[in-house]
This record gives sequence, structure tokens and C-alpha cells, in this order.
Amino acid sequence: MTFRNIGLALALAASSAALSGADNSLGTWKRNIEKSKSSTPVANPYKTQTSVREASGGGVKVTSTGERKDGTLTNSTYTVKYDGVAVPVTGSAAFDTISVKQLNANTFTAETRKTGGKYHTTGKTVISKNGKTMTTTVKGTDAEGKPTSFTVVSDKQ
Repeated sequence: MTFRNIGLALALAASSAALSGADNSLGTWKRNIEKSKSSTPVANPYKTQTSVREASGGGVKVTSTGERKDGTLTNSTYTVKYDGVAVPVTGSAAFDTISVKQLNANTFTAETRKTGGKYHTTGKTVISKNGKTMTTTVKGTDAEGKPTSFTVVSDKQ
């Protein structure tokens, strides 16, 4: 390997390392109720929802607060690494574990489950190129084992 090729290889390695550390999902996001859609009303029960995403040890800490259409207040949180390993979620009525993988700075996949229950979903989150919109598409089964799908669109605050 020539000196020039070594330099190119090191530059590519440094670029890859920098890219893998980037996370454009960080910040405060507010659910856009009008743009969010679901296969059933149960899958999109929110009147308002705000999520705060903070960097945390190779992953993210997510705290979501909001209000359901029936007036019930919500508050859930989890801290997850981007390694695909399931971690506990507190405060969510639908699921109690989540695992997340980061594909690049703008794209993530996730899987949620309710331990001992039928709820199980997989989803993909994409941050827009301008960094102002986060879109999450989800498919799976609801608490009754019926098919469910929804899209959550959130705006950066």
C-alpha cells in the first residue's frame, strides 16, 4: 500500500467514524397531529405530544410528554444505545421495551414490544434533509393482536 493509499484509507475511516457519531434526531420534536396518520384511531390517540431527544452514551434518551384525545396526560421515557438491544420503557401503556439501530445520521429502525402481550411493532424513522421534519412509519400488531400501522410526523422545535 502506498503512502497515498494509506492517507486515503485513514481519511475514509475518519469520515466514517464522524458520520456514525452524528445523530440528527437530537432536539425537541412536536408531533404534527394533522400530518400523522394511522390505520385505526387507537393507533393515533394524541391531542399533543412533545419528545425531547438527548445524546446518551452511544445512543439517546427520549422523554415524551403529551395529552391523549380523552384528556389523559402521558409521560414516557427510555434510554437506548443504537445497538439493537431491547431496553425498558417507562410510562408507555402500549409497550414496555424498545430496541433501536442507527443506519446513518438521519435514519433509524426500532422495534417495540409489550412483555407477555401481543403488541409488537417495527418502524423506521427518517429525518428530512433540512433537519426540520422527523417521520416515523410503523407496522405490527396491537394489544389485541390485530394488524396496525401508523405514521407519526414531528416538527423540530
